[in-house]
Amino acid sequence: MIVGLVGQVLKKEPTHLHLLTSGGVVYEVFVSLQCSAAIKNEEVTLHTTMIVREDAQQLYGFLNLNEKRMFDTLIKINGVGPKVAMAICSTFTPQSFAQIVEAKDVSMLKKVPGIGPKSAGRILVELSGFSLELASDGKTAVGQAKQEAQLALESLGFKKEAVEKTLAMIHEESTEALVKAALKKLSKL
Repeated sequence: MIVGLVGQVLKKEPTHLHLLTSGGVVYEVFVSLQCSAAIKNEEVTLHTTMIVREDAQQLYGFLNLNEKRMFDTLIKINGVGPKVAMAICSTFTPQSFAQIVEAKDVSMLKKVPGIGPKSAGRILVELSGFSLELASDGKTAVGQAKQEAQLALESLGFKKEAVEKTLAMIHEESTEALVKAALKKLSKL
């Protein structure tokens, strides 16, 4: 499995590029419009997802690790293939997409080419609760602490929706403080 590539951009199109690696191999990598626009220099490092099908092996590349996570999550949804997932990545940043998922905004999601009302509704249902993971870039201590606290509370048997609502009301910075404060609030329910 190819999980990343470093190389020189030989050809750049809006939706794909040809990348020459140090081994002398040229890879075709499909990218989102946002990723393509962000690639300025000739040397680039991409996080990749490799999709192997009966008739093709395709690489999808991302400068932003959160965009890769968003793509990987989207392609796991029944009826959402790589093309639709790339269209979503081209239309929204991970943070704006997280806000759309949180708000359950079907009308915004329908703006993506290839997504109708039924597909938009199904995507939002499948991704409910995923928005916290997308909204935090994983590097912030508070975002990481909230994720850890949510996992800890869910493992204790609390329902996901109740945990999310409770954590949204708490403004602590460490995982331990979040869990303690959430336990106090959840025990009163």
